[in-house]
Amino acid sequence: MNGNAATASASTSTEPSRESATSASLWQRSRRWVLPLVGIAILGLLLSHAHKVDWAGAWHALQRYSPWLLLGVLGLATASHALYGCFDLIGRRHTRHALPRWRTWAIAVTSYAFNLNLGSLVGGVAMRARLYARAGLDETTVAQIVGISLATNWLGYGLLAGGLFAAGAIAPPSRAPIGPGALRVIGVVMILLAVAYVVACAVLRGREWRVRHRRLKLPSARLALVQLALSASNWALMGSAMYLLLGQQVPYTTTLGVLLAASIVGVITPIPAGLGVLEAVYLALLSGSVKQGALMGAVLAYRALYYLLPLAGGIVLYLFLERYSASHPLADAQP
Repeated sequence: MNGNAATASASTSTEPSRESATSASLWQRSRRWVLPLVGIAILGLLLSHAHKVDWAGAWHALQRYSPWLLLGVLGLATASHALYGCFDLIGRRHTRHALPRWRTWAIAVTSYAFNLNLGSLVGGVAMRARLYARAGLDETTVAQIVGISLATNWLGYGLLAGGLFAAGAIAPPSRAPIGPGALRVIGVVMILLAVAYVVACAVLRGREWRVRHRRLKLPSARLALVQLALSASNWALMGSAMYLLLGQQVPYTTTLGVLLAASIVGVITPIPAGLGVLEAVYLALLSGSVKQGALMGAVLAYRALYYLLPLAGGIVLYLFLERYSASHPLADAQP
């Protein structure tokens, strides 16, 4: 009796763990195709409304841009990509790895160009991991560099977007499920999160955590402030580029706010380069302020100048880095 009871008890206790393991394995198998299907569905929804877009007006708007304006916007886009490359220099300072600054910066710029066009897993993570591994950095150091870069990007985003929301510079659409008051509260919370990060870096400086046998630690408060300043400046440059392309018809704060909204929607939506998402968000939020043709022309020009042209430069940089790694195996990683 006791043996049977113990056996029954043991089998009963293992059933929940088996069920949870089965559920986890089902999710791991299904998520490989669930997210792409969601992305395809959203893309199909966007394409189904493509016939409603004034494409002729968009083409005319593109033709009306002066070469000097396009050159200025390209300059802003180039400055933004160059500034993003400095995110990994923060990681270099934090981890104190021995790669030269130019190579660290080039890896970040290359990854960013691929990240924008092919998604964060390809550009932001996989390409960074490959190029840094080819340079001789270990996984723990690479993980910290990637983590610092991601934190820099989104902390600056939160600080800038939070400031716009808290100041009431962005008015949600009349049919939006969230009102102006709630948006202000969200803005304050976003600012407080950025401030809390800086405070945590100051209070917990030098403390280490072990995550899967890897030692991780927060940067100093000074580096945290540099993170916020560089990232906020980068997002501001992106907003300036779109502001010029819209012919300054929309206030800069509104233009920047819409860009921030489109960026977060693009991250949530699993579509490479946010294809169609950027256009849909701008049409939804600014169609009442700018003619549809001019609006679509500005978005298409922005995509060409900020996404596609830098990708061509990113490909050239990637080929150079691969060739350099082949001819200088692990030489730069030596302290």
